[in-house]
Amino acid sequence: MSDQERRELGEKEEKEEEKHEKEGEKEEKSWDEKWRRDPLSAVVWAAILIWAGLVLLAGNLDLLAFLPELETWSLIFAGAGVIVLMEVVIRLLVPEYRQPVIGTLIFGFVLLGIAVGDLIGWGLIGALIVIAIGLSILVRGFGQRR
Repeated sequence: MSDQERRELGEKEEKEEEKHEKEGEKEEKSWDEKWRRDPLSAVVWAAILIWAGLVLLAGNLDLLAFLPELETWSLIFAGAGVIVLMEVVIRLLVPEYRQPVIGTLIFGFVLLGIAVGDLIGWGLIGALIVIAIGLSILVRGFGQRR
């Protein structure tokens, strides 16, 4: 093999290595980049944490005494469920944030089910959650485009 062939082979290998490095950079995205791509998720989780903190603070200051039938954690779960369901509505209405929402919808109803379970009873809520999950799977199965 001549010197020129070796140089060309070396340059070719370098270019391939650079190409693989760039592809690796594209695959591995930092958390910051992921949040920038989907700011709605960051806002939703921040809102859930703020809601939980406010409810815990109100509970410690006895500001929830007028709601004796609701426990602090039930109120936290109810608020988190409403926030998650608001995310579903936003994802359906705003094209920039459109993503699959079935999982988020189920998660929101599970959070609401946990909150309401203390008031109504776990037997009924558990059954309703299972029915809702089954219906969402059924709707998703029939709603898929071929």
